[in-house]
Amino acid sequence: MNFPETLRYTKDHEWIKLDGNTATIGITDFAQRELGDIVFVDIDTVGKALGANDIFGTVEAVKTVSDLYLPVAGTVTEVNAALEGNPENVNQDPYESGWMVKMTVDNPAEVDALMNAAAYRALVGE
Repeated sequence: MNFPETLRYTKDHEWIKLDGNTATIGITDFAQRELGDIVFVDIDTVGKALGANDIFGTVEAVKTVSDLYLPVAGTVTEVNAALEGNPENVNQDPYESGWMVKMTVDNPAEVDALMNAAAYRALVGE
């Protein structure tokens, strides 16, 4: 499985990439494999300020629906519109074309407290 070293990870299997105060968030390669074929991504939190671990949307696979959790506090500024017609992007490329939201982070230092790739690999048994 692929866990890029430049990202941070959560126990709930989200990844985050920080660029200044802007973060891009999605689910990990592990999460998309566990979910199976993703058929729908539902995110309606653009413009909302949310806390760390708050639900920002859901992802629906053939057999299940799973909540999506923000890794850190901030305001959701953008949803990946391409997922509306192509939710399979999450399965095919979870770290690039399958990203889910962008947000303005309240405290960028919170990102540093999340797991690095080695810690996440240990969590999922890789």
